[in-house]
Amino acid sequence: MSFKSITLATVAAIALAAPAFAESMIKVDDPYARVSAKMSKSGAAFMVIENHGDAADQLIDARSDVAKKVELHTHSENADGVMQMLHVPEGFTIPAHGNHMLMRGGDHVMFMGLNQQLEHGDVVTVTLVFEKAGEMTVEIPVDLERKPMHGGGHMNHGTMKKN
Repeated sequence: MSFKSITLATVAAIALAAPAFAESMIKVDDPYARVSAKMSKSGAAFMVIENHGDAADQLIDARSDVAKKVELHTHSENADGVMQMLHVPEGFTIPAHGNHMLMRGGDHVMFMGLNQQLEHGDVVTVTLVFEKAGEMTVEIPVDLERKPMHGGGHMNHGTMKKN
C-alpha cells in the first residue's frame, strides 16, 4: 500500500469515527415535553444537555414532525417588565465538562402549530442539531403531571440515538 493510500485510509477512518466520538460527549438527561392545556396548539420540551467533552459545543437547531415549526426559545423580560418568549437563532452553548438546562421559564425547545394533541405518556421524537456533535435523535416522553420545579436531571430518562 502506498503512503498516499495509507494517508487517505487514515483520514477516512478518523472522519467516520468523529461522529461516534462526538456522540459519547453529548448526553441528554431527564427530557420531557408538555403542553399548557389539553387543546394547546403549542408545546415545549425540556431537558438537561451534558457535555462530557473538552470543548464547548453549540445546540443550533431542533426538528420534529410533531409541529409545523420547531425553534429554540428563551424567556426574556422586555422594557415594560413583561416576560416574553423569544426565538434564539444562534442556539445555546453547552460548555465543556458542563451542562445547559432547558427548563420551564427559561431556555427550551418550542413546538408551534402542533400536528396532534399531546397526551400524557405520548413520546415525541426530536432531533437536536449540534455544531460539533452533529444530529442526535431523542425520544421525549410527554409528562403533563410534572410540577414546574420537578426534575433537575435524574428522573425520567428518554432514549437517544445518533443519526
